Amino acid sequence: MKKTDVLIGGGGLAGLALAIALRQGLGRGLGIAVADPALERPTRDARAYAIAAAARRLFETMDVWRSVEADAQPILDMVVTDSRLEDVLRPTFLTFDGEIEPGEPFAHMIENAPLVAALTGRAKEIGVELLPAGVASFENNPGSIAVTLSNGETIAAKLLVAADGARSAIREQAGIKSFGWSYGQSGIVTTVAHEREHNGRAEEHFLPAGPFAILPLKGKRSSIVWTEDETEAGRIVALPDTEFHAEIERRFGLHLGDIEVVGPRRAYPLGLSVARSFIAERLALVGDAAHVIHPIAGQGLNMGLRDIAALAESVVDAVRLGLDPGSASVLERYQRWRRFDTMAMGFATDGLNRLFSNRSDVLRLARDVGLGIVDRLPMLKEFFIREAAGVTGEVPKLLRGEAL
Repeated sequence: MKKTDVLIGGGGLAGLALAIALRQGLGRGLGIAVADPALERPTRDARAYAIAAAARRLFETMDVWRSVEADAQPILDMVVTDSRLEDVLRPTFLTFDGEIEPGEPFAHMIENAPLVAALTGRAKEIGVELLPAGVASFENNPGSIAVTLSNGETIAAKLLVAADGARSAIREQAGIKSFGWSYGQSGIVTTVAHEREHNGRAEEHFLPAGPFAILPLKGKRSSIVWTEDETEAGRIVALPDTEFHAEIERRFGLHLGDIEVVGPRRAYPLGLSVARSFIAERLALVGDAAHVIHPIAGQGLNMGLRDIAALAESVVDAVRLGLDPGSASVLERYQRWRRFDTMAMGFATDGLNRLFSNRSDVLRLARDVGLGIVDRLPMLKEFFIREAAGVTGEVPKLLRGEAL
């Protein structure tokens, strides 16, 4: 039976980032492998992500950011409006400057493909083993976990990490239940080009069906993340091109000139889901395998990268002391570190979605007054920006830009 120290099931952003963090922290003395059948084919995921300042520091420490910096668009400011779709005017209730420190934006927008390519290239460069097969099954043995891959290969590892997404087969086989609920909403994602420069401005239009976010990309392009009722989202995505364009233009407006849809359109079901435990015997869950939240605050990927930083630091510290990386004490430290933050962010985004995705005039008045008050309190705005940037609380070393 082949042996390794840490086997990561899932070769997306979270799995690759964890592999790089562990390899850099522990050197080549320990075996690090990533198993995912998708590793042998290019990604088709056309989404773009808001990479918070803390996550950018993590990528800088991994020596990944230099490969994608030219493709990353800094968010220089942000405006929040609240209106109905038929309203002629969209009054701005809240604005944010985009820096947490002079010259350091609180977030960058970057598309999935170049980021995955950079992580894959870096993993290969530093000797992470990439296995183009999925995790089919596993069973615990004394001192190890025996993992059978979809190609029939069997690997004995000290730690198995589930980074295989929201429908994690590894989590299901481990018998770890999740709790949460569907919002009855879908997030429509696409990319548009426009005549005028966006100047790094992000816009969040709160409409009765949910938020319509315009997020700046490199060039005269923006990523659209658009929340609608599930049935309505399915209808909109299936429209002919001209009608789909008209629906976007109604919400986007013409402040950036004529727009053109230049990316594929997809609708993703939205809900809240949190695993009842982030760990089991010689098993840790990270990223979407551990938690899925509403995209209203753009924190989904960033939460997964916080998992990565916390788990990597827990494992590296233990191995340097001669401890087993898959031992219960290591995994319990990771769970304590991430559990409260995950629950807090999950319920915060749930509350925001319920507050803003409704047609109640009373709630609309209350939230608009609240937004206006926040806009007049610079210290409170700075607190929210730093929270969104991921630089508050007990921050793991990698998110502070420190090597393990």
